[in-house]
Amino acid sequence: MSIVGYGNTLRGDDGVGQKIAQIIESWNLPDVRSLALHQLTPELAEELARVDLAVFVDAYPAQNDTDRVKVAAIAPGSNRADSASLGHTGDPRWILGLAQTLYGSCPEAWWILVPGWDFNFGDRLCENCDRAATEAIHIIETLLRDREDNSCTKSV
Repeated sequence: MSIVGYGNTLRGDDGVGQKIAQIIESWNLPDVRSLALHQLTPELAEELARVDLAVFVDAYPAQNDTDRVKVAAIAPGSNRADSASLGHTGDPRWILGLAQTLYGSCPEAWWILVPGWDFNFGDRLCENCDRAATEAIHIIETLLRDREDNSCTKSV
């Protein structure tokens, strides 16, 4: 399993994905690799082809103080338009599609988008984003727990 947190840690709340990935890495979970990346790049496709689950974590610009964490199951995208913007604004569906095309394998994947309010220069999350990050971490914990419960059921 791979947790892929991405964003610019020098642009305030934009770094929330990386910060969440670093927190999960500190848990030292077996069979969980946590990647804190500045941006999504094609090299990530090889990593994704080797895992059965990938969770992508990124920030999105909040519209108001009540915005919440968004969670969506995602599938590989093969639309060339998806690849037009490599890097942070790149869509993880494109990377999944690249893994499928190049390596013949693609994991189950989830995209967790955390609301951010302050994208100015700085290396700290604002208070609202910090709370949303805690919510996102709980969602990831649930995904991990559900995955573990399902694997225990399958082996019985």
